[in-house]
Amino acid sequence: MLAPTAAAPLRCPAPVTPTPASTQISEEDFLKFREFFYRKTGIYFEESKRYFVDKRLVERLDATGTPNFREYFVNLRFDTRGEELQALVNVMTVNETYFFREEYQFKCMVTSLLPEIVRNKRPGESVRIWSIPSSSGEEPYSICLYLLEHWPDINRYDVEIVASDIDTDILAQARKGIYSPRSVQNLPAAMLQKYFEKTPNGDWQISDDLREAVEFTKCNLSDPLSARAYRQFDLIFCRNLLIYFDDVSRRSAADVLYNALNPGGFVCLGHSESMSRISSVFRIRKFADAIVYQKP
Repeated sequence: MLAPTAAAPLRCPAPVTPTPASTQISEEDFLKFREFFYRKTGIYFEESKRYFVDKRLVERLDATGTPNFREYFVNLRFDTRGEELQALVNVMTVNETYFFREEYQFKCMVTSLLPEIVRNKRPGESVRIWSIPSSSGEEPYSICLYLLEHWPDINRYDVEIVASDIDTDILAQARKGIYSPRSVQNLPAAMLQKYFEKTPNGDWQISDDLREAVEFTKCNLSDPLSARAYRQFDLIFCRNLLIYFDDVSRRSAADVLYNALNPGGFVCLGHSESMSRISSVFRIRKFADAIVYQKP
């Protein structure tokens, strides 16, 4: 709930000259892995990402002590606990963000979206917001900050913020709420002093109250069982995720978002994404600050 706040040792082998990743992961290996990873996550790696994928696969072969890709891939496919798949997801996903990224959508949230959402709610009722992917937490915490500083009705409603990601390492990082100066550079100095504490190494940690106000959860939009639990949201921020999907995965993700919304709820996408090219079930709404997509 968001409420106003007061101010065993390792034995290393002798060094060897590393073999380039491209000679360890063949074209056939890459294609097999790409199809497997796509089916599991909805993320499709173009040929231009080949070096990135090969490098991280080689890292996982080294980390697991597996001599070749064929053996690694067999183990990956038959790992019933899914631990190695999760480790792969954590290294294959990109998590780069910062506070108040695409701020115009937060402004639209408080000036246009929330007033329309609460029109059919009674004081004290819940307003539910979902941030996916949450990455290291800058987006959901930005939502908190914007509500506290700019939404006049924050005292009248019980705001619930859920933040989800497929990467378990990044979720653990988000829960700690510690950020570099670069990550918080867009925050006003007064807001930084009010809601953060400076750490001994020069980073900034967001307040306990705000960390407790966000529920961080693991969710895979391409896994129906994982996504089924997310329902009854009034507003969803799903920014800069669908660009990593192909058309089929995007349509599937759009269906998940649609089902997760209350009637009349809104979805905010990244500035380079357009729901109108993905799904026809949403209504396009043009506000003064942003274009968003509404469930009828």
